Amino acid sequence: MTQPTQITVEKTDGIATITLNRPDKMNAYTRTMGEEIIAAMDDIDADDAVRAVIFTGSGDRAFCAGADLTPEGGGQVFSDPSEVKDLSDPKVRDGGGLLTLRLFESKKPLISACNGVAVGVGATMQLAMDIRLASQTARYGFVFARRGIVPEAASSWFLPRLVGISKALEWCYSGRVFDAEEARAGGLVRSLHKPEDLLHDAHDLAREIAENTSAISVAMTRAMMWRLMNADHPMEAHKIDSRAIYRLSRGADAQEGIASFLEKRKPIYPGKVSEDMPDFYPWWEDRPYE
Repeated sequence: MTQPTQITVEKTDGIATITLNRPDKMNAYTRTMGEEIIAAMDDIDADDAVRAVIFTGSGDRAFCAGADLTPEGGGQVFSDPSEVKDLSDPKVRDGGGLLTLRLFESKKPLISACNGVAVGVGATMQLAMDIRLASQTARYGFVFARRGIVPEAASSWFLPRLVGISKALEWCYSGRVFDAEEARAGGLVRSLHKPEDLLHDAHDLAREIAENTSAISVAMTRAMMWRLMNADHPMEAHKIDSRAIYRLSRGADAQEGIASFLEKRKPIYPGKVSEDMPDFYPWWEDRPYE
């Protein structure tokens, strides 16, 4: 992984913290930032020492103020400047969607610590994260209709699943910016925190995962929850549940889970996500852009 210029990545005690790092621009999103986050996720997924990931923004004003509307060098803001004849051309692909699709594929749990303004892609990128914490000073906005475009970053898939169709449509139709309490009441965020406590509380949650659970169990659970919630029958979940329990129950992590419980000690799980996922993982087919 090359040294990033618009994010920072810190790994400590099994937790990776990705900080959006353009504080002079309120951490506004660029294609470079998206590419750097994707590269960081590739590195993190390959690093068995990392058990959980926290995302936050640099400074105390913003998590991410949306797409940079004044990008260096000018040009198109929301899409590739090239003209294409076929809309299946990869040049058409939305950069926010490339990011959230990569987050969707993560093998590690993702925690958002939203420390300020989060509008546009600053809000939608968090939808692909698993648990969202917010500062009491955070503000959110799905402002696309006020910019003459539509929700991006696959948020038309993620947002209704998180908050329900009516609330998702209200926020996107109006395009208004709303406060952290409304975000919590609407189900967008798990909890609100004093600004000075936000990262500490996010790290406590990440440590709870890192210190007590099997990395393989968490990776499988993440994939199962995200991918099976749209199955057309609970039988599809039963198939994967059954296969996963059958395989994992014979593994070293299950043995350690039982032994540590009986011996009343913290577990030390030997399994590695990079090497020890069950043989039927992944059970899904990749979806092409076409």
